[in-house]
Amino acid sequence: MTLPREPFSLTAAILITTFISSLITPHDWWLADALGLASTTAITYGTPTVCGIVAESPTQSIQCFQNGQIAISVQPNISFQSISGGKSFFCGLRSGGFALLCWETSLSSSNRFRPKLIYHSGSVALTDLAVGDEQVCAREVNSRMVRCWRGRDNASGVLFSSPGEALWFQTITSGSGFSCGILLNDGRVLCWGKSDVGAEIQTGFEKVNMSSLVAGGSHACGLSMNGTLVCRGNNDFGQLNVPSSTSTFQFSGLALGANFTCAIRRKNGFVVCWGGRNIFEYDSVVITNVSFELISAGLNFVCGVTTSNLSVICWGPGWSSSHDNLPLGMIIPGPCVQGPCTSCVYPNSETLCGGSGEICRSCRAELPLALPLPPINQPTQASKPGFSLFKTKNRLLLVFAIVGSVGTFAGLCTIVFCLRTGLCGSWLNCHDSVRTESFPDPNVGCSAARVANVPTSLASSSMKGSLSGSSSKHGDKIESFHLVELSTATKYFSTENKIGAGSFGIVYKGKLADGREVAIKRGHTSTRNKKFQEKESAFDSELALLSRLHHKHLVKLVGSCEANDERLLVYEYMSNGSLHDHLHSKENVEKNSSNVNSWKMRIKIALGAARGVEYLHNYAVPTIIHRDIKSSNILLDANWNARVSDFGLSLLGPGSNQEIMSPKAVGTIGYIDPEYFVSNVLTARSDVYGFGVVLLELLTGKKALFRSSEDGGPMTVVEYVGPRIMAGELQSMLDKRVGQPDPNEGEAVELLAYTAMRCVNLEGKGRPSMTDIVANLERALALCEDDPFSFSTTTISLPSV
Repeated sequence: MTLPREPFSLTAAILITTFISSLITPHDWWLADALGLASTTAITYGTPTVCGIVAESPTQSIQCFQNGQIAISVQPNISFQSISGGKSFFCGLRSGGFALLCWETSLSSSNRFRPKLIYHSGSVALTDLAVGDEQVCAREVNSRMVRCWRGRDNASGVLFSSPGEALWFQTITSGSGFSCGILLNDGRVLCWGKSDVGAEIQTGFEKVNMSSLVAGGSHACGLSMNGTLVCRGNNDFGQLNVPSSTSTFQFSGLALGANFTCAIRRKNGFVVCWGGRNIFEYDSVVITNVSFELISAGLNFVCGVTTSNLSVICWGPGWSSSHDNLPLGMIIPGPCVQGPCTSCVYPNSETLCGGSGEICRSCRAELPLALPLPPINQPTQASKPGFSLFKTKNRLLLVFAIVGSVGTFAGLCTIVFCLRTGLCGSWLNCHDSVRTESFPDPNVGCSAARVANVPTSLASSSMKGSLSGSSSKHGDKIESFHLVELSTATKYFSTENKIGAGSFGIVYKGKLADGREVAIKRGHTSTRNKKFQEKESAFDSELALLSRLHHKHLVKLVGSCEANDERLLVYEYMSNGSLHDHLHSKENVEKNSSNVNSWKMRIKIALGAARGVEYLHNYAVPTIIHRDIKSSNILLDANWNARVSDFGLSLLGPGSNQEIMSPKAVGTIGYIDPEYFVSNVLTARSDVYGFGVVLLELLTGKKALFRSSEDGGPMTVVEYVGPRIMAGELQSMLDKRVGQPDPNEGEAVELLAYTAMRCVNLEGKGRPSMTDIVANLERALALCEDDPFSFSTTTISLPSV
């Protein structure tokens, strides 16, 4: 697929070239063995080095890990779309494709990690970077012809042999002494270079039309046009022996080394390898039940980016086992592109790209592997009050055996990301700038509040048109404001009044002329914003939904305003902020002063939020799926009552336990339902998963996604809780700011933990309904209040497995 260009002026090109040239001294190019293909990770195996393009930054720069050192930031600090590595060097293609740089990684080199400019153009962009042992090749975006440079003699401009300008390619790859590509017109494989292996590979693919191709040391594999995995070339170690049980389109990623092949199963992200000196050489325990987004190979080891938290894991005989998990942080799972995706958008890609693009991915998706769940005994009232988990691995440990079924897919929620501009929480917040330089005419009036239809394209046809009829009941309660009123109320939308962000814009605190305190959400005003239509749709959704929803645990919509490009919604002001702030803001964490630091209050907040979501699922007509349940969307009013907020991503729901097919999964990293993420099939139980993550935040005080103290890499709260529960360490993971629970609170916390872990079950059908959750939280609160009547009449309500 051709990547859209990033805007790149000639002046900027000259500046970058000048900067890079100042860092380079003339020298002969280095010798390299390569197993290279364009990716967001690169391996050089002479001195084992792993590099990746970092996530969550406006600049997609490169970091490397080498020889046990901490992450090495690679200069220059500019954005790259792909990298590829060989024996002792790797190369990177700048975002937009107008510049190609390479870095040597040999420990003995005086130029280690110093950039060398290989290619620069102000007009001809490259893509499909592929590094070989003596060559660096790339494909021109527009002409589709291939250019190659000979690494050793590059200073003198000598080229590695190339297939010629008359041949157009859809993709290319490089191995040891050869490069291959798939011809654009007929899908045939053509190889070139000095190695006889290339000719052998080309002959092997002679009768097969291919759609993808990856080269190794002396073989190549790829998917044929019909989705079958085909390998050709040298087979001395069984590297061509594709498992006989494979089906069409079973694999989504490949990595080939000197004598082995590894592939990612599309169904569950697990890696399977074959070839090597023995059948267990690449069957490492570090990848057991680990799902991967992409994998790359060196000569005799493999590295992959995990689905759960986009961290990097390496394994194989050529890799030191003491550094399986690399301290590189999060790595983007694909290039950040500026233009719209012609396929599906990777969840949370706006956040992963730091607001400077989005990640495209294939729309083909299958359900994750359904692992069997062990039978679970429901907890019963203890014969004596007390926190039994503090003393022994009692019945609750059986409950958390479901963690084994969640596995790495429980962490799949981390791939997901704020696909709409919203309050993403923790260190993944979306930072929208306030447009103070172009404030509109305050004398422009706003239209009367309209009740817009929620987008129903994702819902079943039976639901279409049902919203407008049911909305009129409360339409007269929504006020219409003039823009000048809201401008004055927020001090002209000053930054000091900014209190957060929602699904389509910035949220400001305001005070109306009659003294009422309100929260005003102002949508992005520029029609040039590529997300403008989506933000307008989110505005319509919230206006339509909240104008007809009235519940004490939902944020109340006061009114709205529409003037020219302006879209504003006015809500009740929640004076105690969001649950996320109380659990995770620096001030509350350091001062330990939040009023939510009691188990009774936390359970009360959880119960209130559960009742709000239950209303959406069961009592709204038609029902509603929120799609973005998270702690930053649970607000607290003056009486510390929980209110569910931000309906910009919500959809009209089908009947109970029915499904909606969605063109793309949306949500927030750390909270999104992994089943929904993989299959694009949405049910009310997707909200339950996000709510389960919120319960785990209340239990542990940990963010949905946080940096592990062990290796500094990202970890989900689901991953954090699971092993500790299985080891009987519930007490050790409880939020220390709340203190030790007393006997009655201990039973309540136990029930809270039980409910939370059922909510984050991998399979939606194994999760409780919101009605079940409300019943459990009611009992937990009664236990905290030591109410024997409530204790005896409320039963635990969870589905059996």
